[in-house]
Amino acid sequence: DGSEDGLTFAFRFTDATISIPNQGADLIRQGWSRRGTNVLQEGYGTAAVLPEQGIYLAASIYRPVLQFTDKVASMLPQKYSQLGNDGLLAFVENFVKDHLLPTMFVDYRKGVQQAISSPAAFRPRAHTAATYVPSIEKGRPVLQGLLAIDFLAKEVLGWAQAMPKFAADLVKYVQTFLERTYERCRTSYMEAVLEKQSYMLIGRHDIDKLLRLEPASASLPNGQLDSVSSVNDAETPGVESELRELFLSLRPIRQENLIHDENKLILLASLSDSLEYVADSIERLGRATLRESNLVEESRKPHHNRSSSAPSRDLASFADEYRKLAIDCLKVLRVEMQLETIFHLQEMTSRDYLEDQDAEEPDDFIISLTSQITRRDEEMAPFIAEEKRNYIFGGICGIAANASIKALADMKNINLFGVQQICRNSIALEQALAAIPSIDSEAVRRRLDRVRTYYELLNMPFEALLAFVTEHENLFTTTEYASLLKVNVPGREIPSDALDRVSEILSL
Repeated sequence: DGSEDGLTFAFRFTDATISIPNQGADLIRQGWSRRGTNVLQEGYGTAAVLPEQGIYLAASIYRPVLQFTDKVASMLPQKYSQLGNDGLLAFVENFVKDHLLPTMFVDYRKGVQQAISSPAAFRPRAHTAATYVPSIEKGRPVLQGLLAIDFLAKEVLGWAQAMPKFAADLVKYVQTFLERTYERCRTSYMEAVLEKQSYMLIGRHDIDKLLRLEPASASLPNGQLDSVSSVNDAETPGVESELRELFLSLRPIRQENLIHDENKLILLASLSDSLEYVADSIERLGRATLRESNLVEESRKPHHNRSSSAPSRDLASFADEYRKLAIDCLKVLRVEMQLETIFHLQEMTSRDYLEDQDAEEPDDFIISLTSQITRRDEEMAPFIAEEKRNYIFGGICGIAANASIKALADMKNINLFGVQQICRNSIALEQALAAIPSIDSEAVRRRLDRVRTYYELLNMPFEALLAFVTEHENLFTTTEYASLLKVNVPGREIPSDALDRVSEILSL
């Protein structure tokens, strides 16, 4: 400060290394051509300041330069307070804007493209643990493509925290590749569900509304289905019953309308969990970026009047999009398992249960259904949390119980051994469902006990059946009691006015 003309800052960058390693990006950038050089490079205000990947050093020095110039400005007399800003800081900010940000955008765009276009990017991992692991550090099987995208998002938003003035630009970068990744996830989802009945059903407004109102939907990601809270307990059975009636009205279910490729079902489970993981990560990163930006802005207010807060609300909306797709994957799986159940059980309606011996084995279609349930549960177990498995498989019991009882209306004949065969079927189904750890085995037992009770009423003489109706008039509907009277049971006598007498009891 020897003259009245002012102050001059001189500065020089020297970089003798090729780069600073970045954990996530380095994994993605393998194979990228990097000329690289160990030649000492120096420069003032040109792109030659930092070579190739070393350009990222500019982000690392931004905050120290910012704090240095702010501190110097606060120490200088008022007339000199902008000099630091006009010199060193202006250089760094121009370098970041003109050289670093364009290079960063190209680099990360390449990284994203490689991450989501690899054949292995959306392939569920092999040799995972037998059960689901919720921690990423301990091996949560997030799809490789989405895990890579999460790494890249964390890196870019890390730069946004280091350079709050450019946070909005950097967050836009993140939004750009989150959007591309979402479209890739959506494509993967559509390849699994296209033209399948479960996918078309969840798109129906009436069924979508009921799925949202189901109590089971509380286990969906983030409890996002806000209408759950508006359902009272009295409405709950009605919602479940209405859904079952809708699904049963779709009979006959055709096999070509079901997803019979097990790999696609595993992909949907894995995709759902991976999307949820990225959605949670995006939300956390968005909050951290906004908080960091606000802290820096608060600390700089006395000297610089710049406004730059990261638009975390937009990141939150991306998190919502990812989570909605994760929910759609689970809805398809839940509806798919109910349609599979109807597909197998609809065979009951096309046969007479006039058996000539006591049942030792369940029907073939029950063996097929129970083995399918067991196999799919085991295959999905490593890829999805237990409560989500409960959601996927939890609708089977209710639909099976209803389908079994409704099947009697389409039967013409059934004998004592036939009743025992159906009871044997329900026991086999109960055992298969109770073996799934996430399912409430007591609730399964109660529902399938009701099926066994219903069919065992066929063994009662009419007067005993009438007494049962009197004592348990609400256990079954009028239509269900009427079906018991209409089916032919060898050796059972039903008076001509039987239906009127039962209806009279039920109308009291």
